[in-house]
This record gives sequence, C-alpha cells and structure tokens, in this order.
Amino acid sequence: MFFSNLIKIFVHILVIFAFDITEILKMKLTAQYVICLQHMCNTLASLGKLKKPCPKVHERVMEKRQALYFLPVLAVASFLIKISGSSSLRPVLTGPDLAFSGPRVVFRCVAPNVSPPVIYELIKDGRVRIGRDRDFHGGQVALFPIKVTAASEGSYHCRATAGGTREISNSIKLRVVTPPSYTRVTSEPFPPVAYEGSRMALSCDVEMGSHLSYSWFFNRKEITSSTSLPFHFVGNKLLVERVTPEYAGNYSCSAWTSVNEIKRISSSTEVQVTIKVYVSKPEISFSVHKEGTGYHGNVTCWSTRGSPPVNFYLLLDGKEVDSATAAQTLAAWFLVVVVPELDMGEARCRVKTENQDLTSEPVNLEVVPVGGNVKVEVEYLYTADSKLTTARLSCHVSRGTFPYISWLFNDSVLPSESHPDSHIQPILPHIAFADRRRSLVLTKLSPEESGYYRCRARDNYDDAGPWVESAAELVQVTVNSMSQAESSTETPPSESFCMNITEAVTITFCCFVLLILVVGSACVYKMFENKQAHTNSVPANSDALQSELTHQSGGNTADTTATDCDVQNQVCKQKL
Repeated sequence: MFFSNLIKIFVHILVIFAFDITEILKMKLTAQYVICLQHMCNTLASLGKLKKPCPKVHERVMEKRQALYFLPVLAVASFLIKISGSSSLRPVLTGPDLAFSGPRVVFRCVAPNVSPPVIYELIKDGRVRIGRDRDFHGGQVALFPIKVTAASEGSYHCRATAGGTREISNSIKLRVVTPPSYTRVTSEPFPPVAYEGSRMALSCDVEMGSHLSYSWFFNRKEITSSTSLPFHFVGNKLLVERVTPEYAGNYSCSAWTSVNEIKRISSSTEVQVTIKVYVSKPEISFSVHKEGTGYHGNVTCWSTRGSPPVNFYLLLDGKEVDSATAAQTLAAWFLVVVVPELDMGEARCRVKTENQDLTSEPVNLEVVPVGGNVKVEVEYLYTADSKLTTARLSCHVSRGTFPYISWLFNDSVLPSESHPDSHIQPILPHIAFADRRRSLVLTKLSPEESGYYRCRARDNYDDAGPWVESAAELVQVTVNSMSQAESSTETPPSESFCMNITEAVTITFCCFVLLILVVGSACVYKMFENKQAHTNSVPANSDALQSELTHQSGGNTADTTATDCDVQNQVCKQKL
C-alpha cells in the first residue's frame, strides 16, 4: 500500500511539471504516437488529473517533431499508473458459511483502492461462475444474491479484473443446513418392551435434515448431563446398557439445528417403553371347601414378583390338566375334585413367559380329617438379664390336613385375631396369635394372665365338624415377682438344668480359690520361719570356726577366705 501511494505521488509530479496534454494532441504527430497519446489522455482523465477533457483525435497526423520529446514522459507516467493500480487489486469476499435451505443469501466482493472499471465474478468450486458484476465508479461492493438449495453447498471465491490484471479473493465454504422434519422415535428391540438387565436403544430419526443436534426427554423432562446415568448419548441414539423397572415410561426426542441464532426444531411423539420384571419361581397352595355333602379343592398358583401377563399351568402327577392366563395379577386358581382320606395325586404349578419356564414345589392333594391327640406346650421367654417377659403356648394336633385352632382361657373362648369384635372388651388385652393360630403369645405377664389355657381343633372346611380338645395347662404369675411364671406340672427343664450347672461351676471355682489361698499362706509362713532361724545361728558358728582355724595354722590367718555354710546342718567349709 505504501509503494502504491508513492507511485501515485510521483505521477502527479510528472503531470504538474509537464505541459497541457491538449496542446500535445494539437501537434502534427504520426498516427502511432497520436493513438498512444489518446490512450494516455483517457487514462489520466479517468483519474481526474487533467485540467481539461481529452479532445478528439483526427486522422491527420501532426507534423511538429518537437512534441516527440515529451512522449517518453507520458509513457513512463502511463506505466507507473498501471503498476500502482494493479498492485492494490486484492478483492475481499464476505458471506455466510452456514445457511438454511430455502432463503436467499448474499455474497459481497470488493477490491478497495482499485481504479475502475472493475469486473467481479463469483466462482463456485473453482470452475462454476455464479454471477458477474461491474464497478464503473470505484470502491463499490459487488453483490451476488443466491437462493440456497442442497446444490449450493461448496467453496466460493471472487475474481476481480481491472486494467488487464486479474486477482482471486479469499475462499468461503458454504454449508447448507436442511431443517429437520418428520421426527420419530424408534426402538431396539421393537416393540419397546425390554426385560430388566437387558440392553435398550432408542433412535431419534428424521425424514429430512442436516447438521442436527438431538435432545431427549423422559416423562417430559429433559435428560441432561446431570441426570444422564445410566443413559448414554451416541449420535442420534439413547442407550441404556442394563434397564431397570424405574426407567419404564414415556420417551420423546427433538432434532434441531441453529444458524445465526435462529433455531429450527422438530419434535417426535411420545413412545411408551415397558420394562418387564422376570417372574419368580411359582408357589402352590391347596385348600378345601364343603358344598352340601361334597368337597371341592382349590389349588392356588402365584409368583411373588414379575410382570404380567403370565401363563399358569396345573400339573397333576406330571401331566398338564388345566391352564390360565394372569393378565393383571400374578396368581391363578384351579378347581379340583377331592375326597377326604383319599390321595388324589401330586400337584405342581408351572409358569411360562416368552423367555421363562418355571415349576413350583409339589403338594399332595390329600385331605386328612382332624383327629388324634391335641396338647398344649408352654415356653417361657427371658430377656438378657434373665427376666421373664413373655410366654408362648403352642397347640399340637397329631392328625389333620386343614385344622382350625381355637383357644380357651378358663373355659372362655379367646377372640379371633383376624375378626375381633370391636364392641366387646377382649378377655385378655395382651395376647397375639401366630402360625395360623397354632401359637398363642402372652405379650405381657401379670396376675390377669394367670389361669388355665387349652386349645381345640376341627376341620376348617367344615364349620359343623366336631372339636378335638387338649388338656388344660396352668400359667401362673405370682404377685411378688410380677415377672415370673410357672406351669402347674413342672419348671421348664432346660432352664432348671442351666441354672444348676451355673451354680455348680460357681461353687467349685470358689472352693478352688480358697484352697489356693490356704496353701499359699502356709508356704509363706514356713519360709519366714526358716529365715529367722538362719539369722540367729550365724554369730556362734563364726566364733567357733575362727578358733579352729587359728589353732590349725599356728596363729596365721589366710588373706582371703570364703565360707559356705549349710544352715540346716550347721557345717562350714573353708575355701582358699
């Protein structure tokens, strides 16, 4: 740019110190020089550097030779003008690089500081000319509007031509964005039903659209990065590696794209995803009811968990005899014919789903009437600090498939736990039944609970059947202890045995400790007595020993002696 301005200043100086071009053209020159001068005159006139417009040149050649001296000056000026004009020919292309399909976009091309006329051309992919424009005044921007279609995507640049020079602009790569439409959710597996622990994949598919982003919704709440676990996003897919029942619900998606902060969105309809739970191993139960003089059996099949519908089958001695479909629950019922005291065979329940086949444990279809012996056993329950708190009475019936148990306290029937009469004060306020009324629990022991307890049994399918009763058992709670109970027959043997063992161990241990103390005291006393005797005998023995040594050695005593004394034998030996 600096070099171009320097050349223009130099040209201006040449024009100012030269002469009037119109006077030159009036001279008689040859045709070759006249044409050259005419061209130079037009060039300078276009730049606005002439005081007067260029006159018309006649075919007659002027003959004045002195004008030839100024031709080199004009030639140099024209050459410098061309150099200055061509050095600044650098077109600049502006326009969008991302656009929606359908509307029009505009590319703009300009070559600043270029002498007109300038020809602009918009070229696509280096070979296809999209448009052409001219600038006759200089500094004007060439506009190239185009309607965006799928075929408009490509690389664009501008080509500018001025003064016989051609230059290429920068390149712009246009990407055509197609708004999404007809968005829907598809699933794998299809239909969208998956078992717990399996893999599920949902896809957000569009019929048309490009440069898309996706958003997913679960029960109309967007699945964001903070709530994405255990969801994974892969392109237009939503993946769950191990589904659980809590992810069953309605799913939808939105496909969208954005250009210049303008967002186009297409949303799908909701798809309901069902997560099935595997059916647990079926269980079986058998009951009997009486109608008139006949009896009917009812076999119940059920599973504790699973997703309906499931198919239940009744197997009798390994053969399928009946079936039922549980559409809303996980249970089915089958009627069978039974005869009391007659074995009708072994029954099993079988459950089937599209990927499961399970069979229950067997049950014998045999009805044995209640009979035999009935007795009551009493068990006392203690706390950690050996305080009696509860008594549990159990009713044992030696014979009967479906016994109904009733309890009596002092010959009064205790109210039923399942059907208490709310208008009648219960006989015992602190009682509870367990194990189908086979157990009676006294949750609080007080003098009020003292008395005779017995149970009776009959067939639960025959309300008019006879009762079989047990003998009465006495449960007595004393006023003094308020926490101790005894039966009329005997103290619980297990508790008495444990108490006797504990007492025996305690007494033995105390005797052993006392014996150790006596023996230890005697030993200490004996040691003390021997020490006293040794102390009293040492001076006398020393004098006798010295007299004997003096007599044997003739009055000379040894320099160094050592004496070992046996205290008990009172014998001393000299060691030199």
